[in-house]
Amino acid sequence: MSVIYHNRAYQSSEVDAIVQKDDGTWAAFEVKLGFGAIEEASETLLDFAKIIDTDKSLAPMSLNIIVGSGFAHHRNDGINVIPLSCLKN
Repeated sequence: MSVIYHNRAYQSSEVDAIVQKDDGTWAAFEVKLGFGAIEEASETLLDFAKIIDTDKSLAPMSLNIIVGSGFAHHRNDGINVIPLSCLKN
C-alpha cells in the first residue's frame, strides 16, 4: 500500500506530492501542465531533496515532474519527466 502526501517544508520548499510505500521508500512529484515549466519544477525538486535530513528519513527514490503532454525522459540532473499519457492503464 502507498500513501500520498503534500509537503511544505519549513524553509518554504514545497512539492506537490510525496508517494511513500510501506517500507518507507518514497518519491517526490511536481505537477506542471505547461511543458515550459519543467526547468522551474526541476529546481524546486532539487532544492527540496537537498534539505532532506537523511539521518531521520530515507533519501527519495526518485524525483519526478508530471507534465500534460510531451515525451517521457530521464534528465541529466536525475529527474524523471512523465507525461499524463504514461499514467493511464
